[in-house]
Amino acid sequence: MAMDELTREFLIESQEGLDRMERCLTELEERPEDAGLIGEIFRAVHTIKGTTGFLGFTRLEKLAHAGENLLGLLREGKLTADRPTVTGLLELLDGLRSILKSIETQENEGEGGDAVLIGRLEVLQAPRGAEQTGPSEMHIPARASAAAGSKPRDRAKASAAAPVLPSPAIPAPPPTAEPAAAPPPPPAPEPEQAAVPSKSPGAAGGTAVESTLRVDVTLLNRMMNLVGELVLTRNQVLQATAADPNMTLLSRRLDMVTADLRESVMKARMQPVSNIFSKMPRIVRDLSQSLGRKVRLQLVGQETELDKSLLEAIKDPLTHAVRNSLDHGIEPPEVRAAAGKDPEGTLQLRASHEGSHVVIEVSDDGAGIAVEKVRQKAIERGVITPERAAHLAERELLQLVFLPGFSTAAAVTNVSGRGVGMDVVRTNVEKIGGKVEIDSRPGKGTTLRLRIPLTLAIIPALIVHSVKQSFALPQGALSELVHIPPEQAAKAIEWIEGAPLHRLRGKLLPLVFLDRLLMPEIEHQATTDRDNFIAVLNADGRQFGLVVDGLADPEEIVVKPLSSVLKSIGLYSGATVLGNADLALILDPGAIALRAGVTMSAEDETEQAAEAEAEAALTASLEYLLVETAGRNAAVPLKDVLRIEQLPFSRIEYIGYRPVLNFDGQLLPIEDAGGILAAAQGDPSLADANLIVVVCREGNRQVGIAVSHVLDVAAGSDLFEAGSSHRAGGVTLLKQRVTGVVDLGGVEPLPVTETAVEEWVEAVR
Repeated sequence: MAMDELTREFLIESQEGLDRMERCLTELEERPEDAGLIGEIFRAVHTIKGTTGFLGFTRLEKLAHAGENLLGLLREGKLTADRPTVTGLLELLDGLRSILKSIETQENEGEGGDAVLIGRLEVLQAPRGAEQTGPSEMHIPARASAAAGSKPRDRAKASAAAPVLPSPAIPAPPPTAEPAAAPPPPPAPEPEQAAVPSKSPGAAGGTAVESTLRVDVTLLNRMMNLVGELVLTRNQVLQATAADPNMTLLSRRLDMVTADLRESVMKARMQPVSNIFSKMPRIVRDLSQSLGRKVRLQLVGQETELDKSLLEAIKDPLTHAVRNSLDHGIEPPEVRAAAGKDPEGTLQLRASHEGSHVVIEVSDDGAGIAVEKVRQKAIERGVITPERAAHLAERELLQLVFLPGFSTAAAVTNVSGRGVGMDVVRTNVEKIGGKVEIDSRPGKGTTLRLRIPLTLAIIPALIVHSVKQSFALPQGALSELVHIPPEQAAKAIEWIEGAPLHRLRGKLLPLVFLDRLLMPEIEHQATTDRDNFIAVLNADGRQFGLVVDGLADPEEIVVKPLSSVLKSIGLYSGATVLGNADLALILDPGAIALRAGVTMSAEDETEQAAEAEAEAALTASLEYLLVETAGRNAAVPLKDVLRIEQLPFSRIEYIGYRPVLNFDGQLLPIEDAGGILAAAQGDPSLADANLIVVVCREGNRQVGIAVSHVLDVAAGSDLFEAGSSHRAGGVTLLKQRVTGVVDLGGVEPLPVTETAVEEWVEAVR
């Protein structure tokens, strides 16, 4: 094993240990008596010190040895982890990182020495009452310990002679053992390649070394690209074999294996957001001290996972957002006290899944953003005219803070005020296909919301047609679909001062005709001479309807980057290859709304403000599709509905007793809870009658629900058992009536054995 491989592994292990040390140090200040935290920090420094003797990094060993002496006294209870001690250990952390970085980039320990830092660590070891000397005049309190009479553990320096190397599978010696040279761990990729651990599901019960494997991110990226190509091939195979029942079994297996493989590769790339959240306590601690703030940091949803490449991409934007909240958001303690607030401000980082996105929120309870100040600053800089500024809603004015160089700070500080930061946040997030939203209430605080796609590679999309071309519409922005036939278009589509609108459940929905947006110079077909399909989209808080000529089936698409020529058009976020081998551009709903001039109405602005006020008090509600099944109403969660099909009863076939539908070459199990299909089986007159099937997503599969009528879309609310706080399961309050919710998970999977499918194929023949 070459020495450079040992060094690379040492660097990776040491950086991971220092990351754990940093997390523990920020918690240690809150819990100075926590022996577990002190032990974890001690082990991180001890491991570095023990291995450096074997690798010959004397400067690193000397600094780690000084830190280990201080940590040994803390572990033995002879010192208390007060603020000066924690500050000294943070300086030790920075010093160790600096040397490690020099080893990584320059292959040596760098110039200079650490005498000042080592002296400071030695000063911190002095017991209570001792004379303090050195650069930091600190008085370190001590506490009595049961082991006060015992001698500190002897920390012998590792022998310079190289020991016999043990097997790489043997773990390092425990921290209680003599710190001899640590055995070299197995080889790993370059640290700049950001190797990530990958859990092995079959290694439960083994040691940590046996159950983990380091995988180069470059290899994972290659695997993801290959899976993307496999998804494209699968889509093409499914379409090519849709009309051939003999290929049903094979195409079904290909679909299942591809889906499982894609999910497995994506999971291997996923990492919890705690990897970047863990850096924030240190940043908040240092900044709050330098700014004279009292801040309580709350971290919520740290287990939420995101693609590693995206996680790295949002590290800087998140840091900018946190710094901005501390400097501009949370007021000094005396100002907060004068305003009747708690002198200690609250900064919350929250991560959660929302559809095909991860939403990361940075919220503070500070002064908020003065909208009028933003308006005046924008006019002064010539960003907008006074006339235009007077008509902008508050939400649109808040978007101006993302302009390059825009700042409302009264003075420039070393933290912010130069107008850089917020524009960096938006630019970096939009580079990875994300969106940035901001909400603020004067005196209440500000929330910055980052919407990040789960992965850059593969996304679900609805395929639409316009100007004789296919386009992909990301389903993350899609709320619902509306069909307006030609005979209803004159009444359903209203024109106010040349702007088309559609009244959707009592609210005016602005419309954008995709064909007219793409090709405004040609004459287009009148709405009364064609079918109008409206995709209701949400983009940056603005809702509008995109009118297209036709709809195709949803597909999982592989996102390909755009050329500079297409990127300059500004309406597309990427390109893809469809299952029929056609090329399609991926539409960007936000850019379309901006190009078409869709703005948030005053009604929407007022409604959104009211919703924000009531958010903490109201139970979260979901939208449901209200359907009728054999005379009884039922609710289907709208977020799970993919499409609604109207077809004759004769299209329904059976595998054994299970009704199924040959849905684009795939078997779709049909739930017949209302007995609609059972009744039709005994009545030949209904063979040519129409049936409505609601196609839904349930986990990684699709199921169909047989219904008599589709009635409406409405918001439902949770119901609670009388006299308790327990939610009543399986029901919702819909239009003031208790309505049962269809259990999609209760739809039994089809028997996809060879025998069962062959029987079905034979029956079809």
